[in-house]
Amino acid sequence: MSAAVKRRVLVTGGGRGLGAAIVRALAAAGHDVTFTYRSASAEADALLKDLQAAHSGQAFAAMAVDLADKAAVDAFVKDVERQAFSGFVHNAGQSYDSLAMMMDQGKAEAAMQVNFWSFTRIGGALTRHMMRARDGRVVVIGSITALQANQGNAAYAASKAALLGYVRTLAIEIARAGVTVNYVAPGFIDTEMMAPYAKYREQMESQIPARRFAKPEEVAEFVTFLLAPQASYITGAVLPIDGGLSAAIGIQR
Repeated sequence: MSAAVKRRVLVTGGGRGLGAAIVRALAAAGHDVTFTYRSASAEADALLKDLQAAHSGQAFAAMAVDLADKAAVDAFVKDVERQAFSGFVHNAGQSYDSLAMMMDQGKAEAAMQVNFWSFTRIGGALTRHMMRARDGRVVVIGSITALQANQGNAAYAASKAALLGYVRTLAIEIARAGVTVNYVAPGFIDTEMMAPYAKYREQMESQIPARRFAKPEEVAEFVTFLLAPQASYITGAVLPIDGGLSAAIGIQR
C-alpha cells in the first residue's frame, strides 16, 4: 500500500467481534489503527499484540473508554482531536431489547448515548481536522433496524435511525471538503452479540434470503473498501450488508 493512501484510522468498539474484524482488515490494508474498547481489555491486549507482530511497520494503539459516560467521551475527544486521524469508523454500539410500549427511558438513553451522541461528539472533532486537510473518510456501523422494523428493537432502532439521519446530513455538508461519510447497515452478524438469540438462530436464518448470518470479515472488508481511493465518490450512502434481509418482509423471533 502506498504512503499516499495510508490512513491513520480511529475505530470505536474495536476490542472484539465485528470491531476487531474491522481493525484487522484495516491493518491488513496498510493503515495505522487506534481502537477503543470498554470492558474487553484482555481481548484488546491480545489483538494489539497480534497486530504489532504481524505489521511491524505500522502504528497501533488501544484506548479504554466508556462511551456511555459523557465526561469520559469529552476527555477522550480532547485527546484524539490533537491527533491527525484521516479515517474514523464508529462501530461501538449498545443494544437494548424491549417492546416499544414497555421501553425504559434510562436504558434507551444509554443506548442513544453510545450509538448516537458519542459519534456526534467524536465525529465532530475528527471531521473538522479532515475538512482542514481536505481529505477524510468516515464510516458508521448502523443497522438494518433503522430501515425495517423488528419487534422488540424500538430503542435500538431509534438510536440507529437517528444516526442515519445525522450521517446523511453530515455527508452533504462536508462533501465539498473531500470528506466522505457513509452508513453501513448490517443485518445479523455471527458474533457474540447474537448469543442471547441462539435458540432462534435456525428460524432466523430460514427467513434471511441468503440463509445465513454474515461473517464479521464480510462486513469488515467492505468497511475497508470505503476507506480506499476507489470509494472516493461514495458519500451519504446507506449500504445494507444483510443477505437480502432488508429487501424482504422481515424476520420474526
